[in-house]
Amino acid sequence: MSNRLFKAVGSLALATGALSLAGCSSTTAPVAGSAPPHIDITLIGFNDLHGNLEPPHMAHRVQGPTGPVLAPAGGMAYFASAMAALKAQSPHHAVVSAGDMVGASPLVSSLFLDEPTIEAVNRMQIDFNAVGNHEFDRGWRELLRLQHGGCEKFTSREPCRISKPFEGARFGLLAANTVREDGRTLLPATGLKRFTEGGVTVTMGFIGLTLQATPTMVSPSGVAGLRFEDEAATANALIPQLKAQGADVIVVAIHEGGGTTAGVQETSCAGLSGDIVPILERLDPAVDVVVSGHTHQAYVCDYSRVNPAKPFLLTSAGQYGTLLTDIQLRVDTHTRRVVRKTARNVVVQGEAFTGAQGLVPVTTAVPAFPADPGVQKIIDTYRAAAIPLAQRPVGQAKGPMRRQPNTALESVLGNLVADAQLLATRSPEEGGARLSFMNPGGLRADLVPDDQGLVRYGQLYAVQPFGNQLVVKTFTGAQIRAVLEQQFASGGNTVQRPRVLSVSSGFSYRYDLGQPAGARISQMVLNGAPLADVQPVRVVMSSFLDSGGDNFTVLTQGRDRQVGALDLDALEAYFRQQSPVALPATDRITRVGR
Repeated sequence: MSNRLFKAVGSLALATGALSLAGCSSTTAPVAGSAPPHIDITLIGFNDLHGNLEPPHMAHRVQGPTGPVLAPAGGMAYFASAMAALKAQSPHHAVVSAGDMVGASPLVSSLFLDEPTIEAVNRMQIDFNAVGNHEFDRGWRELLRLQHGGCEKFTSREPCRISKPFEGARFGLLAANTVREDGRTLLPATGLKRFTEGGVTVTMGFIGLTLQATPTMVSPSGVAGLRFEDEAATANALIPQLKAQGADVIVVAIHEGGGTTAGVQETSCAGLSGDIVPILERLDPAVDVVVSGHTHQAYVCDYSRVNPAKPFLLTSAGQYGTLLTDIQLRVDTHTRRVVRKTARNVVVQGEAFTGAQGLVPVTTAVPAFPADPGVQKIIDTYRAAAIPLAQRPVGQAKGPMRRQPNTALESVLGNLVADAQLLATRSPEEGGARLSFMNPGGLRADLVPDDQGLVRYGQLYAVQPFGNQLVVKTFTGAQIRAVLEQQFASGGNTVQRPRVLSVSSGFSYRYDLGQPAGARISQMVLNGAPLADVQPVRVVMSSFLDSGGDNFTVLTQGRDRQVGALDLDALEAYFRQQSPVALPATDRITRVGR
């Protein structure tokens, strides 16, 4: 496997060199039998694992002896070993994840409802995971099953296919700002961990938050009966409670983030931007560390350089288990305050990445970790169960079909999936669809055939891992226009951050972002004829869009609703019927002006 197969991620991600935020710390050695002047704690953070049990074919640039080199990274067996090595630095340690541990996962995890990821993380003995938006992909009841265990079925897939029964997570899921109708949180809001040395106990308090915008990113039916409250206000209200419970150190794990223009070894927060910033600006300065996620960016940031009144240590470990954040905290046992903070992002490079095994040559710039045998056994068990299905040929393609959009924000892969949905529901008995919509966020991987043009089931699964059903409803031309207007003016869908739906063959339109909201869509044509406002059209979409996902609330309307096959089954049927599948043209949407 050559270097080009690994995706280089981020700036120089050094396994040495750390951000240091030093206060007045004591260096006096403790007298025998007396209380220690300070207690040192190792806090390990990660985020956005997304069930990547196997190495995700990614690399980080690290500083080698003669300059930057690529270090292949990831794989949960190596991740577990790297975590154990960091824990070994101190008898006092805690591990926290900032969400999206599961959801949008590769086949080996997703096929089994992410039970293997929970089992692998159980073996790592972490403390807490603040749930992210993807933890709600299969609905909040399935999320509770992941916490508590059991084999009750809440999705189209069978639980407990390997582990009978599934025991659930042996770590705490936190969701402080996810509230039921009765005012109780869906999951615990906070957690505590205590460390004792020389008769002195230091307590670390954790607050777990998901982003307030979660309902716009998952199927509304999956979060029905829940509300997602303001992140900063929720955390600030909980800090006095944690202090009353004895918390000396406050850690906020939040599934929201940003990005910087600085390398992750820098502490300047240069170019820090993103939705995490307004949250930090309102967050109580009593917080010591903010472990963030969601953006899949890697950074270690002394936020006091941005705002001296907010001396947070802000971290993110990128994505897919390729990094771990090593955070070192020194707590003064007299003042009960954190007096020193250091952090670094550690590359999870496995010993298997060596020239001897035909993979990318290992670099000595970062340590190489052995595979944890217990985690590897879990991976091997589930992989063996998944391989026969994943390797099954489904058809051929005439070339790679990618998610990368053109200037009109139309993609080859999106058009392919829209066409597959239309074909699956075109007959009267299957719904009589004449138009298909596909949201770009539902496409999780590119579709690249092998050298012989062969496409396998595992590849289709990687493209559409959510298990949505197809839904056909009747809309008027005016409603379809309103849906398309919502691409640029609905919730988080804006002119600056549009979310453009892929459409099926036979439908076309133009949009002009220079026009005011409500007047941006023009020249809608369906099967060669202009689409009139009063004309009824049968439209197929995923159950995610049917329930208003991605802020397309107009799609909750319509009449004569008919539920059909799974989206993945429709894509497989398309390949079986149309092989070799040609690349669909990306000329269905025209952008006017810039």
